[in-house]
Amino acid sequence: MEHQEWAKGDLTRVPYWIYDDDEVYAKEQKRIYQGATWNYVGLEAELPRPGDYKTTFVGDMPVIVCRDESDAIRVFENRCAHRGSLLALQNKGHANKFTCVYHSWTHDLRGNLKTVAFRRGVNGGGGMPDSFDTANYGPKKLRVEVYCGLIFATLDDETPPVEQYLGDQVAARLKRVLHKPLRIYGHYTQALPNNWKLYFENAKDTYHSSLLHTFFATFKVSRLSQGGGVIVAESGGHHVSYSLSHSGGRDDAFKGEALRSNQEESFLLNDKSVLNIVDEFGDGCHVQILSVFPGFVLQAIHNSLAVRQILPKAPDRTDLVWTLIGFTDDDEELQKLRMKHSNLVGPAGYVSMEDGAVGGFVQRGVAGSDEAASVVMMGGESTESSSSRASENSIRGFWKAYRNFTGL
Repeated sequence: MEHQEWAKGDLTRVPYWIYDDDEVYAKEQKRIYQGATWNYVGLEAELPRPGDYKTTFVGDMPVIVCRDESDAIRVFENRCAHRGSLLALQNKGHANKFTCVYHSWTHDLRGNLKTVAFRRGVNGGGGMPDSFDTANYGPKKLRVEVYCGLIFATLDDETPPVEQYLGDQVAARLKRVLHKPLRIYGHYTQALPNNWKLYFENAKDTYHSSLLHTFFATFKVSRLSQGGGVIVAESGGHHVSYSLSHSGGRDDAFKGEALRSNQEESFLLNDKSVLNIVDEFGDGCHVQILSVFPGFVLQAIHNSLAVRQILPKAPDRTDLVWTLIGFTDDDEELQKLRMKHSNLVGPAGYVSMEDGAVGGFVQRGVAGSDEAASVVMMGGESTESSSSRASENSIRGFWKAYRNFTGL
């Protein structure tokens, strides 16, 4: 499909056709998800024993994430090489092998094809030719690296090690949170009626929270002027935004910023403990959002910790997989606080339920606007780190990385 040209190097005007074009979506699968990127596929804590597995996706490609007999994490395509059927049908489970239900081709926990039913035929007839070698017909295998308990996979031999891929500053902020053994509190999947890039932009948008999310302003929890910053990786693709603690309550500084909120003084929280924060990392930071290109987000909002996996499903559909986490040494009080703070986020979160809707508003709003473009000029044209969160540096950074990978 012909589109209005996107000016070379321009990161401040993003054409709307980028969000709903089938050819663009197909190019992303090849050049991003199957290219030299690290795709988050799960947590090591999800696979505590050899034989434990989960199924997920790398872009459109279904994959199995498995702990093998040697305790190593393996990732391979969830597809039988025979006729293309899925090998594992459940979201998670325990197995000592993966057998295709269609024709019983059997694979080990490393993704190697081991046996083929009726390979030698029946009663001297049929069967596979003598030249057939099972070593040539296993599912596609991915390189794997486990970093801070996160499992990353790549299809490209040239992808650099994860820490190098992240860069020093983003890696340090990842280690700030994921610095000891993890425990899993729960999972859920949110269906988003919009392109995957719109959600990833939203996660990198550092100044919408005090404008879109009325909870923050109404209960005097967060404002841009209370301190923090934005870190953008040299590649542009990864970012960290963070803000410093504010206990909540009356604060005239909120009025000065004219934030959208319920201004009625009688509009109060019945349970004010939802605003209590334990400074578990000892640095006065109460919100940190970290993203890794192309589809990973780590949240630390108050004491709610979660990882989010962004999975494209179509040009106008995305699945957002949430895993709520904590640490194995969480005491009972902190466990309760994490669960209470988990109500701030997610599809019905007090703070961020709007994030699940606004991407759909954009997707619907840009329909038929192939010659128009969004304006990404807050803070100038830079993709550098910034001490101000009133900027779109990290969004422009995303488009820098995106254009480098896709060539668009």
